[in-house]
Amino acid sequence: MGGSVKLRKGLGLVHVFTIASGAMISSGLFILPGMAHAMAGPGVIWSYVLAGLLATTGALSMAELATAMPKAGGDYFFVMRGFGAGMGSIAGMLSWFALSLKSAFAIVGMSTFVHLILDLPGLLSGAALTVLFIGLNILGVRAAARAQAILVFGLFSLLILYVIAGLPQTRAELLIPFAPYGVGSIFSTAGFVFVSYGGLLKMASVAEEIQNPGRVLPIGLTLALVSVTLLYALAVTVTSGVVESSALDGSLTPLSDGGRMIMGEPGFVAMSIGAILAFISTANAGIMAASRYLLALSRDRLLPSALAKVNARFHTPHIAILITGTAILLSLLLKLNILVEAASCVLILTYTLSCLAVIVLRESGLQNYRPAFKSPLYPWLQIGGILGLAFVLFELGMEAFIISAGLILTAFLTFWFYGRKQSARESALLHLIARLTDRQLVHGVLEAELKQIIRERDEIVVDRFDKLVENAVILDVSEPLTKEQFFEAAAERLAPRLNVTADRLASVLRRREEETSTVLSAFLAVPHMVVPGEQNFDLLIARARKGIDFSSDAREIHAVFILAGTADERNFHLKALSAIAQVVQEEQFEERWLAANDEQALRDIILLAARKRLEPV
Repeated sequence: MGGSVKLRKGLGLVHVFTIASGAMISSGLFILPGMAHAMAGPGVIWSYVLAGLLATTGALSMAELATAMPKAGGDYFFVMRGFGAGMGSIAGMLSWFALSLKSAFAIVGMSTFVHLILDLPGLLSGAALTVLFIGLNILGVRAAARAQAILVFGLFSLLILYVIAGLPQTRAELLIPFAPYGVGSIFSTAGFVFVSYGGLLKMASVAEEIQNPGRVLPIGLTLALVSVTLLYALAVTVTSGVVESSALDGSLTPLSDGGRMIMGEPGFVAMSIGAILAFISTANAGIMAASRYLLALSRDRLLPSALAKVNARFHTPHIAILITGTAILLSLLLKLNILVEAASCVLILTYTLSCLAVIVLRESGLQNYRPAFKSPLYPWLQIGGILGLAFVLFELGMEAFIISAGLILTAFLTFWFYGRKQSARESALLHLIARLTDRQLVHGVLEAELKQIIRERDEIVVDRFDKLVENAVILDVSEPLTKEQFFEAAAERLAPRLNVTADRLASVLRRREEETSTVLSAFLAVPHMVVPGEQNFDLLIARARKGIDFSSDAREIHAVFILAGTADERNFHLKALSAIAQVVQEEQFEERWLAANDEQALRDIILLAARKRLEPV
């Protein structure tokens, strides 16, 4: 067992959808509507919709971040790379608190329903199930996700039946007046029920274990968010329209009460069973996701290294799972309203940080920030999300602020007394400051980390052409050059590596250009030639910021690749030409080429390009 064992990529689209939606459809639907109805009346329907719209801004931002950095820890990992170790440590601990509290909220809810159906201590049975899911998560993420899929599809079936049977029985008079406590109550209640959309956060935290995350993650999150928001709105509408306000306000079994009104006692039992399934799925997904925050914090040396250990047999972070499960069990002692407000408040802060992180990362100029999915309507979606989330957070009231402040203080003290001494990382915020002030504040550490993440995400296997690029001569010139001046400068750098004189090499380059132009576009030229000897092949990469005057038709060539090899390397020569052709055809190649900060950035543009790889080396 050790930190070197990798997490297994075992999650597909169905798993992403079921983990995210299953984590959302739980206490937020089976317990909160009664408490929320007492706060906003029938307007609670729009409170759920508004919370869903605000969650969408965070979810789309999170999808972009997760496809750029599909690593365990979700929003913590993004915030850490965006704002640095201090803010990242606080975000990670907050998310761990939020998800643990949300899971505890589900178990408290489950105890209520177990007691209604069976004459058993509900809290004890809930704790036993939590222990069961701790074991299931240790056995493997795919096993836990498979159980999640079965639970969620059963849950969806029950809720769809509830909506279909209940809509014809909905009474319009129970939905009037729509906002008996004023429009403001709808907004404040939106903050209260925001915890209902915490499942999206859980999905981002297991991004490292998703197959093809660039495609699967945004599709799965979008499907889950749209489906669940629609289901929330319809189910709450039915519940508000069939249960008298006097019975619904403050009820901890609102959908079960609605089931009794629609289908009698069998409806009550059916929806109570659905609630239990939802609570189980939330506890399962909560342990799965929250444990990945401890794993990620430990990997970055912000928490003890033992938490980063991955079980060699099951490929799961068993110690992090055990500690998370223990925290959830201890949280059962807290009051229900404290669990709800604390979880909602921290989730709002987390989604706000995700929106901010997208803005910072995009504006930082980081070349290797390459999300496979880009959030639409940037930056207005993020700005709108930040303002809207701040508004509903303010509407939650003083108690929520006190809870949040306590959690933030705990996270900060953990960082200050442990993580601050262990970890120092480069952040996108530093890159942004360096870009705005033109000061040397960064050293390429974050770019290198992002490059490695992209290689893992896209499963890039290093081939001979990659090795050639890593060792190539880089010529980066800022002044305009003539063709002859460029060939002389290139020959001086390449000649010692090819065992020929600089004068002879420059002469070969000039003659080759006179015979057939190597200019392939108004931006690019690829001179290539055969040199004496055996088993020798080399590459020079040039970036001319103000252009090279190759001919009357090509006055400003900005990218040049010089290929030089012996006759026995002709086969690889053709493969290298093909690789270059694929690199320069990539979207945004020219823009990235001119914007690259240094030689390593030029290499990374080529190394991370999507192309057909040769045989690995």
